[in-house]
Amino acid sequence: MKYYELDTPALLIDNEIMTENCRLMQKYADKYNVALRPHSKTHKMSRLARMQEEMGAKGIAVAKVGEAEVMAANGLRDIFIANEIVGDIKLNRIKKLSETVNISFGLDSIAQAEMVERVFEGSKRPAHVLIEIEVGEERSGVIDKEDYIALLKHLKGCNNIYLKGIFSHDGNSYAAESIEACREIHLRSQERTLKFAKIAYEMGFELETVSIGSTPSMLHDFPILDGVTEIRPGTYILMDASQASVIGSLERCAASVLTTVISLPTPERVITDVGAKGITAQTRSKGITATKGLGLIKGWPEVSIFDVFDEHAIIYNKEFHDALKVGDKVEIIPNHICPVVNLHETAYLISNGEVVEEIPVDCRGKLK
Repeated sequence: MKYYELDTPALLIDNEIMTENCRLMQKYADKYNVALRPHSKTHKMSRLARMQEEMGAKGIAVAKVGEAEVMAANGLRDIFIANEIVGDIKLNRIKKLSETVNISFGLDSIAQAEMVERVFEGSKRPAHVLIEIEVGEERSGVIDKEDYIALLKHLKGCNNIYLKGIFSHDGNSYAAESIEACREIHLRSQERTLKFAKIAYEMGFELETVSIGSTPSMLHDFPILDGVTEIRPGTYILMDASQASVIGSLERCAASVLTTVISLPTPERVITDVGAKGITAQTRSKGITATKGLGLIKGWPEVSIFDVFDEHAIIYNKEFHDALKVGDKVEIIPNHICPVVNLHETAYLISNGEVVEEIPVDCRGKLK
C-alpha cells in the first residue's frame, strides 16, 4: 500500500531517515567511547527499542514502570527507569521485574531510599539505583552537596540498595538561546555531574555508570568529558519540528502525521482531520528549539498549524489553500514528537512511499 492510501490521521515513520538518525547517534557515542542508552519514551515501541539495541545501544531508558514491563515482556533485558520511583505498588513491580531483567531506577532522597529499602527486604537482588543530579533543568534531582552526602551516607547503611551510579538530564538545553549556549549547558552539566561522581568515589562507592543526556546537546558533536560512561538521548530517533530548529533542517524528521483536508471554508482557511488528540497543542517558543505554530506542513516550510481543536487542525495560508481540494492528504511534522506518539495506537513504517510495516505503540498510555 502507498502511504497516502492510509486512513487518517496516521502516524508515519520514514524507515531510511530513522535508521540514519540511529546510525549517527551511535557513531557519536562510539567516537567518545560511551554507551548509548536511548530513552524510549520518544517512540514507546519495543520493536524500535530492539532495533536500537541491534544497532549498538547498550540498553534502553524508559520513564515509567509500565513502559519497563512492556519492554521486558518483549525481549529488552537492560532497562533504566530514568525517574524517581515512589510508592510500594510501583516498587514491588520493579522488585518482580528484577527477577528476570537488569533493571535500575532513579533516586534523589532519603525518604525515597527508606521506601526502597523496606520494599526490597527479602529480595534475591538488591534494588539497583542511580542518584539523579539536578543540572539546571529545575526539575527533580539532588541540588545541594550536603543533601547528596547525607544520601550517600544513608545508602551505606542500606542492605537492600545497590548504588549503580548517577545520572543527569540537561533539559534546559531546549531553551538555550544559541548553539554556543547549548554547548555551554552541555559542558557545565557534565562538569557538575562528574563533580558529584567524584564525591561518591571519595566516599568509597564504585560507580558503574555516569549517565547524561538530552537530544539538543548531542546534535552538534559537542565533546563528552572523561568520566561520563553513558548518554541517554531520546528524540533523535524520530526528530520533530523543534529538533529541526536545532540543526536548521527538516531533513532528519522521520515522523509525521498524515491528515486529510476536510474543509476549505474561506479563501485562506484549511481544516484537516487531526487536532489536539493527534498532534497535541504543544508549542516551542524559546531558544534553539523554538518553532512557529503548532506543527509544520511537510513540503510547505512556511506553513504552520495556527490552532487546534480536539479533532481539527486550523491553517491559514492562501497559497496552500489554493493548492488543495477537499479529500487531499498532507503531512504534519509535530513540534514535540514524544507525546504525539503516545496518542496513536500504531505507527506505519514507510520506505520509498510504501507501507512496509505496521508497528504497535505497545507502551502507549503506560503512565503508571
